[in-house]
Amino acid sequence: MNRHNLGSAPNYTTAALITLGVNVFCAMYLLWATLGFAAVLFVAFAANVVLTRIDRHRTR
Repeated sequence: MNRHNLGSAPNYTTAALITLGVNVFCAMYLLWATLGFAAVLFVAFAANVVLTRIDRHRTR
């Protein structure tokens, strides 16, 4: 294989994070519409707990 002058890949980190945020917003809105605001609060709290534990584990 001939690999001459391969440039670096574009950085799609910002686009991926924005897309993730839009998807989370849509999921929370759908959850709110179907199950109510209490379900959204519960899922948000559970996600916060899980992400905090992951962060603490990674910083050790």
